[in-house]
Amino acid sequence: MGSRDLRRIYGIDVKTWTVFREAEPPGIPWAAVATNGSLRFTIGEGPDDDRYIRRFIPNVGFSEKDRIACPEFTGSYLSHDGEHLYLSQWYKHRMLKLDADGKIIRKIDIGAEISGHVFIDDLIYVLRGTERNGESWTIARFDPRQETPELEDIAIVPFACRSLTFDGEHFWTNHRAANEVISFALPN
Repeated sequence: MGSRDLRRIYGIDVKTWTVFREAEPPGIPWAAVATNGSLRFTIGEGPDDDRYIRRFIPNVGFSEKDRIACPEFTGSYLSHDGEHLYLSQWYKHRMLKLDADGKIIRKIDIGAEISGHVFIDDLIYVLRGTERNGESWTIARFDPRQETPELEDIAIVPFACRSLTFDGEHFWTNHRAANEVISFALPN
């Protein structure tokens, strides 16, 4: 879990909700995703909050050699398909599939602002909507293997959500305004 205000990342024991590790990232942590034994973070650096993807190795820390500039120095949330990173660009309403060097392999139009995404069984679930006019969000899903993915809104999220993950049974997101972590299942 990360705190942009405190500029810290935390390892959380999900059974007890206690912190077992705290680290200071090299900037503002915006998002993270597990990637084959390490974590990748979107980190905002410098006075302009330029965005970079940084690798974090448990029990080691942040790797200085694994620093990739986000395209146009912008990007927020990350997901991983087992091989490639997917980086969302909130105000550009798109997700980018990246190669190991951070080069764009593919652009996927999401049609709205993006506040989180996660892979589940080869599909991407994405929080999309707008923070304007009182925050209006849905959770949608699509198959990134399709040449032109068709997004299907499957539920309304009735609060200002940020980030998205899945534990095998439930989704997890942050209700920013209430300072809460929320777990939910999708309606059948």
